Amino acid sequence: MKVIRSHEFTADRAWGALDIATMNGITTRLHWTNEPYEWHTNDGEEVFVVLSGQVEMLYKQQGEVCAELLNAGDIFYASVGTEHVAHPKGEARILVVETHGSV
Repeated sequence: MKVIRSHEFTADRAWGALDIATMNGITTRLHWTNEPYEWHTNDGEEVFVVLSGQVEMLYKQQGEVCAELLNAGDIFYASVGTEHVAHPKGEARILVVETHGSV
């Protein structure tokens, strides 16, 4: 049993993570960041939930770069093959659910 106070979580580096659970090959992690990630494509699907802060999510759709501003409570779903990158606006805490070992 765990209780995690996400608003209290920080990491020693951008995109540092707290592993919460791995169930049937799916990993759930809490991330803290104040810097952009890098353009990437996951090996599987990804659910990206902004818990605090704001994140500009850039993604490519039919070769064109699109952007969505995500606020606390917003969810971004990346299907297999969706190239994307997250750019936080200041500090952000993000819950990521994805295939274990995915990028």
